[in-house]
Amino acid sequence: MHEAKPPELGLDPSQESPFKGKTGLRRVWNAFNYSIAGLKAAYLCEDAFRQEVWLAVLLIPAALLLPVPWLGRGLMIASVLLVLVVELLNSAIEAVVDRVSLENHRLAKRAKDIGSAAVLVSLLTVLAVWACVLLEAA
Repeated sequence: MHEAKPPELGLDPSQESPFKGKTGLRRVWNAFNYSIAGLKAAYLCEDAFRQEVWLAVLLIPAALLLPVPWLGRGLMIASVLLVLVVELLNSAIEAVVDRVSLENHRLAKRAKDIGSAAVLVSLLTVLAVWACVLLEAA
């Protein structure tokens, strides 16, 4: 069997981003700054992300104040944070699709619809987790 060489696997270093060469603390610092820039961009440019942040601002303190077991509290908070993660990924998908082309295309629509479905599933997960934890604590 023929072994694939790095260039055949898309691993050609000359084709990588020049930012990929950073290592150690410099890489961690750069990654942190890119992450903060991404959070700012999502908050400023994405209405859905902004709404979900405000939902998290309400729900996370509520989870901390409710008389539920610590494991349930952790699951409640994690489910809310999951919505933010999924919305960030959905927004990234939408940005890339729009960058490639603004014209209507069935594959672009499919990508955006699937991303939106992922957000819906994450929101339904919040409802399910919170209902289970609160019903168990009642």
